[in-house]
Amino acid sequence: MQYLHCLKFRRVPSQIQVVSAFNRPLVVTVFGAFVSVVSCGGGPPANGGRARTAFDGRGALLYVKTQLDFGPRIPGTDGARRCGDWIIAEMMRRADTVVVQSWTHKTASGASLPMRNVLARFRPRETDRVLYLTHWDTRPVSDEAMDTALRKLPVPGANDGASGVALFIALGDVLKRTPPTVGVDLLFVDGEDYGTFNPPRDVLIGSTYFASHLPSADYHPIFGVLWDMIGDRNLQIYEEGNSLQQAPEVVNRVWREAGDLGYDRYFVPQYRYTVFDDHIPLLKVGLRVIDVIDFDYQGIHHTPFDTFDKVSAQALQIVGDVATGLVTQ
Repeated sequence: MQYLHCLKFRRVPSQIQVVSAFNRPLVVTVFGAFVSVVSCGGGPPANGGRARTAFDGRGALLYVKTQLDFGPRIPGTDGARRCGDWIIAEMMRRADTVVVQSWTHKTASGASLPMRNVLARFRPRETDRVLYLTHWDTRPVSDEAMDTALRKLPVPGANDGASGVALFIALGDVLKRTPPTVGVDLLFVDGEDYGTFNPPRDVLIGSTYFASHLPSADYHPIFGVLWDMIGDRNLQIYEEGNSLQQAPEVVNRVWREAGDLGYDRYFVPQYRYTVFDDHIPLLKVGLRVIDVIDFDYQGIHHTPFDTFDKVSAQALQIVGDVATGLVTQ
């Protein structure tokens, strides 16, 4: 995803160019807001993540560790192959149906990358469906590292990649025991973080492929949620700009669920970021999908420091309770 770092907004309509904390110019549409840079800090207290649902945050944390043990999950590498096989096997134990989309992506440089999306379906015959998606790949370079010597290293992806996958597998544990009230599709997309976020890009590869290869011609979930970077031990999730503009009713649904569960200090009902992420290709084909993402990941995002110690069972429990509550009540 393209990163816009620690911004606070006051009301004034405009379209502006912002230079991020990493000196990357980004053109950002700000919906009724003026941008000013502020310090971002704070996080959840130690006792804030007690379970409200059957979701198991501690179990989800173990699934993060399993992925890290594969090494970087860069498309075309052995780590990606083994992790992809593991995701498929785990979801086959949990879901009613597992569909694997396999294809070869040609990069802008002419390279061929093997790609796999994994779609795990619960109650596949149910017409009323909810789509959840997350990316399972990791970034091949640590381009946001302050030390130039570290920028060629791959990103371990404990939060940026592994946390969303862990959320889905642990959610699968819940849905296997207690079938959801609607049909649920858990989509693991490949290649979100492979290339650059400026043209020619080579990012959002799996979500773009899925948007043009939907499960059926009439596939139109009630709503969808992209869960990205949701394991940060200093959890703070703000409303995202593209989501507010194009699917505000889904934002309201998710943040209302978080509030009902007592998590309103972690799901902050304020707009802070506009993000180029995996929800964009799906919004373009008319699916009502929003981005739930914690962007306050200072000095860690797209660096070698996105490691196991940066995520927590508490954060996974909080987000897992919200994701579970949305489809089991």
